[in-house]
Amino acid sequence: MAESFGSDAGRYDRARPEYPRELVDRIVAASPGSDVLDVGCGTGIEARQFRDAGCRVLGVDPDARMAAFARRGGIDVEVAKFEDWAPAGRTFDAVVAGQAWHWVDPVAGPAKAARILRPGGLLAVFAHVFQPPEAVADAFAAACRRVLPGSPFAGESRPAADIYDVMFAGFADAIAKADGLGAPDRWRFAWERTYTRDEWLDFLPTTGGLTRVPPKELAALLSEVGAAIDDLGGSFVLPYTTLAVVARKP
Repeated sequence: MAESFGSDAGRYDRARPEYPRELVDRIVAASPGSDVLDVGCGTGIEARQFRDAGCRVLGVDPDARMAAFARRGGIDVEVAKFEDWAPAGRTFDAVVAGQAWHWVDPVAGPAKAARILRPGGLLAVFAHVFQPPEAVADAFAAACRRVLPGSPFAGESRPAADIYDVMFAGFADAIAKADGLGAPDRWRFAWERTYTRDEWLDFLPTTGGLTRVPPKELAALLSEVGAAIDDLGGSFVLPYTTLAVVARKP
């Protein structure tokens, strides 16, 4: 699944949201310099944000299709899994990962980040948490049960916030155990975005559970979700929380 997102890199880059400017600015301000390694950079969404904030950014991603898209946006990318990637003596002021750290080995990842960070450097891993309106979420779950009965979405009933709280607690625990990194801190940024029907249906196929769904089944699922959004007037406001775990190399 980790390498399935590149099947439609253009849609991924178009539909996935950027990160709060406050998050980017806070990482840049807390780092000792401007050299940033972006782990799992994908199409370069956060890499471009850090570049625009004055950083020199190198991306690492295992998917050559995503890397090629990021390069077209002006981001230098090397194709590899972070655990296998060879730094070749290079060090960085910040190692960041947006929507990607759950694909990295929880022991090897923090240890490698610590090795390539300069003194005072920052490891910052972050991701968006969101829960669509109940009517939209219910329509999606019902469609998954009917069209994709084997999908994890068909049986998942926990709120997204609970799932991500557990995930980020795990990130923090693993980082705390890594040699060469200080005690992790957790940041939280709240914001919101309005989605039209078309924008939400453009976004859904970029989520991990749907990137490999056959076109016929995907169309049926999106049709049912679209009908629920039509019933809401054709759009809805989606509250986002962007979570981050941050640790500094002493």
